[in-house]
Amino acid sequence: MASVGASLFSNRPSLGWEFAALTDVGRVRAHNEDDLKIDPALGLAVLADGMGGYKGGEVASAMAVTLVQSSFARWYAQAGPQAPARVIRRALQAATDEANAAIFEAGMTNPEVLGMGTTLVLAAFRPQRVVVGHIGDSRCYRLRNNKLEQLTRDHSLRQQQLDAGAITAEEALNSPHRNLVTRAVGVESQVVLEMHEHTARPDDLYMLCSDGLSEMITDAQLFTLLGHDIGLKQKASLLVAIANDNGGRDNISVVLAKARVNEDTPGAA
Repeated sequence: MASVGASLFSNRPSLGWEFAALTDVGRVRAHNEDDLKIDPALGLAVLADGMGGYKGGEVASAMAVTLVQSSFARWYAQAGPQAPARVIRRALQAATDEANAAIFEAGMTNPEVLGMGTTLVLAAFRPQRVVVGHIGDSRCYRLRNNKLEQLTRDHSLRQQQLDAGAITAEEALNSPHRNLVTRAVGVESQVVLEMHEHTARPDDLYMLCSDGLSEMITDAQLFTLLGHDIGLKQKASLLVAIANDNGGRDNISVVLAKARVNEDTPGAA
């Protein structure tokens, strides 16, 4: 279990965060183009699903998670754990900008990875706040008080069609456009990280995942699996196993983060 930061508001408990992460090639793909990184000391989780063929996809996702983490670490060393959420948001966008520029330049100058890009979903877990950001169709969910909620909205052609009423939710399940993203890291010279801030509560369970998991597990299954009374590592393994049992058509990646009340918080019991 890793705790990050200190209490920002004295009238609420300070939370620490426990993490687990797992990635798997799946049952169909020959190579894993997903990548992920958790840094408990920073309270940071980053997950990317690369695009652009085997070599390009692997390169793009690896560059994204590495560069975002290193940029955020440099900022954190200066700002410290007490930085307000608005400053954290700027730091996450700056980290994304750095990764986007590097991937875009590499894709433009190296024919072997021409046109590569990656989705991105990340979260900065603070003692009382969580800042979630995403680009593409990698997602973040939260299980709270026996309710599962998808916190991100896909940047995809399928989602656009759903929003416009062009297809139904049932039709979306088998849409030929379900893998076509409308926003990605490294594809254009600039990209906007969509971010939202959430209040953290004890026992919140956040899940970041690639579409290799969300496409293979229904929301009803996901709710049941996340609610199992087992450790986070076992839960991550179970999620990957079920995604594979359901077909494993793509690489599968998951990050779990659970909020725990710090025992040394005044009044926490």
